[in-house]
Amino acid sequence: MELRQLRYFVAAVDHGSISRAAAALHVAQPALSHQIQILEQELHALLLLRTRQGVQSTDAGKKFYAHAQAILKQVLDARTSVGQASGQLSGTVALGIPQSVSAALALPLLKTVYATYPNVTLQLTEELTGNLIEPLRSGRLNLAILFDDGQLDGFDVVRLLEENLMYVSSPDSKYSPGADSIAFDAAIAKKLILPGIRHGVRPLIEAAARASGQTLTQVVEINSVAILRSALLADIGATLIPPAPLSMELRNGELRAVPVTGQPLIRTLALCSSKAIPLTDSARAIGELVVSLVDRLCDDDSWIGGLSCRGLCRNKERRTSKIDMVWNP
Repeated sequence: MELRQLRYFVAAVDHGSISRAAAALHVAQPALSHQIQILEQELHALLLLRTRQGVQSTDAGKKFYAHAQAILKQVLDARTSVGQASGQLSGTVALGIPQSVSAALALPLLKTVYATYPNVTLQLTEELTGNLIEPLRSGRLNLAILFDDGQLDGFDVVRLLEENLMYVSSPDSKYSPGADSIAFDAAIAKKLILPGIRHGVRPLIEAAARASGQTLTQVVEINSVAILRSALLADIGATLIPPAPLSMELRNGELRAVPVTGQPLIRTLALCSSKAIPLTDSARAIGELVVSLVDRLCDDDSWIGGLSCRGLCRNKERRTSKIDMVWNP
């Protein structure tokens, strides 16, 4: 198995066509096709289905594609690390962020990275949290922000911030709490819009319900922050979520968030990297920048409801004031 075969295969999948992949790589089409066939013979598996319209991955091809991407990314990172011996940071850093973090972090991070490290390309991947773990473990991502649920032993972890889940609904909603706070038992008795059981804040809420001897009975599962936002505005239900993903709607009064009492609903976000795959100097620098940026965003309240871990160490009293805050402009 050769690296060029992996490059050819990944290019064919990405372009959906042998001919387009060959043109992009400046390789003769028969040569590219032949190398993929040799790869298939070595693996004893058909990776691509050839049609007049192009190529499609088989089930085996989809599995191999993830491995091929990871290998090529690690080779690129190794070359970049050697090239950084001169002290010039460059190359590509792949960072995965949860959908619920994107609104607060993505744009400020992009601006800060390009102002601080103009020769580094930041590649952001926005996904459901559960979908970021495997790419980080395999090396397709250099870094990822994950929820610290006590099961991150396979990663190097730097805790970034804590967020309190709040009860969010439209101001005049039939699901409105009717007060400046809501008890946890009352919240989970209402119709809630939540992500699937494997993703986001759902495991935290389910665990809190079990601890109180309750179950969630009315749940609409939506695995998209954008669709969740639309559903809340349409008064399909309420939700339990950190307020940051809905900061615009909370600030302009389209939505209202109140604290939840009776059960601690706090999620911790952590910056993670693989213990088995070394970071490039650029990835390490971006990681340090993420930590300092999150601290600043929390300190100036740009990250609504966020309490940076370094900020908590500096001032333990901040937690109480933020928990009692009602977002009802």
